[in-house]
Amino acid sequence: MPPAAPVLDRLAHAGLRAPDHELSLGAVLLAAADAAGADVGARTTLDGGRRTGADARALLRLPRAERVVVVLVDGLGLAQVSERRGHAPTLRPFLDGARALCSAFPSTTASSLGLLGTGCAPGLTGMVGYTARATDGRLGNLVSWTGLGDPADVQREPTVLEQAAATGLPVTSVGLRRFDGSGLTRAVLRGARHVGVDDLGARADAAARALRKPGLVYLYFGEVDKVGHHEGWTSDAWGDALADVDRALGRLLRVVPRGTLVLVTADHGMVDVDPAHRHDVSAAPHLTDGVALVAGEPRMTHLHVADGVSPEAVADRWQDTLGDDAVVLTRSEAVGAGLLGAVAPHVEPTIGDVLVLATGRATVVDPRSQSAASLELRGVHGSLTHAETDVPFIALTV
Repeated sequence: MPPAAPVLDRLAHAGLRAPDHELSLGAVLLAAADAAGADVGARTTLDGGRRTGADARALLRLPRAERVVVVLVDGLGLAQVSERRGHAPTLRPFLDGARALCSAFPSTTASSLGLLGTGCAPGLTGMVGYTARATDGRLGNLVSWTGLGDPADVQREPTVLEQAAATGLPVTSVGLRRFDGSGLTRAVLRGARHVGVDDLGARADAAARALRKPGLVYLYFGEVDKVGHHEGWTSDAWGDALADVDRALGRLLRVVPRGTLVLVTADHGMVDVDPAHRHDVSAAPHLTDGVALVAGEPRMTHLHVADGVSPEAVADRWQDTLGDDAVVLTRSEAVGAGLLGAVAPHVEPTIGDVLVLATGRATVVDPRSQSAASLELRGVHGSLTHAETDVPFIALTV
């Protein structure tokens, strides 16, 4: 396996960072469950290494509490909420003291929800991006769960919520109605009773109702991410979406039972793209030569090469073409540097033979597999800039 140092040096030189697998989103739900009294843990290595909920709770310095709610605000990176704090009067007093946690790599929803929900990095969960190569060799979508098989087979690690529920702790997941029974929910949040609520304020009320009795609640707000993708995080619309979520958080703090431990975090940040640095692979035949499948997303692309094609040759060609707009690694280099954590044998084929990590505000797009709407997204994520990987962690007892 290649040494990690040259890869990490290349990342740092390009303004990217190595994932922090210790102080990461993977500690949050583990720590929350332990705070509520459940004995939980997560695999960290292939040979049995394990992080316990107690380890995670000590790391995050959380007290015990009979009632705990974990609030996940999709797309609310630490840099973005800090810059736009004027739209968040509820969160604003806590931002200067917020700890920075690291998202999963890739810094995208499916990967980070896998990390949050299991405590395990994507190399174990198989949640390696927005899209990924399925077992039949075709492209599968890990958010809509199209083109994929049984969620429990794709993501084989026990979830924190199912472990907590098995101890007798009441566990509830509050999110949109369409998430009930979805493939992604069953992959990373199985074990909880799902409560589907579409209205923001009503979602906060539903979480509070679930906490009338002691237990653990996971509460999801996805509105900020949705607006950020279409309008960009620097837009007025993004500020309005943040204000809406902030009001819902304020409502949550008012209506949860006294003594509830409230944890607020996010799955990733976001970068507003520069169209001048958008690379369309369909317009560059030399890039797709020898590439059988393009997966992932615009800021972190998986390239699966055809049989008999050298990944090193493809990586060199892409690096020469993209120049300073990307760091291009072979799978061997990325795994050797620990970017995806420990990698299980069944997960390895889902990782590209070549990984393309965008830098700055650059993107890589492929109209052959992406919709016209997705090609026009203003805000994106997936790579290893601090803007994408640094997420806030706020803990308070009301």
